[in-house]
Amino acid sequence: MKKFLLEEPVEITGPKGHKHRLIKHFCKGCRICINFCPTQTLGLDERFRIAVVYPERCIGCRMCELRCPDLAIFVTPAKKK
Repeated sequence: MKKFLLEEPVEITGPKGHKHRLIKHFCKGCRICINFCPTQTLGLDERFRIAVVYPERCIGCRMCELRCPDLAIFVTPAKKK
């Protein structure tokens, strides 16, 4: 992993196959990604950093990734069958 990361990214795969990669060190807790999520998949953890609270709700739209000003979240949508 890159030397500038203080923590390893957190990777979460939801039941629908969408993968989230969270770089919590980059997150400043602005809640922009949470507000733009159409399914309320995201939330903040106890340190006020991004967390995937309901991975089963994710539809893979990547709206959170596109709106994050800190580049703290990346979504890989599941491959279509």
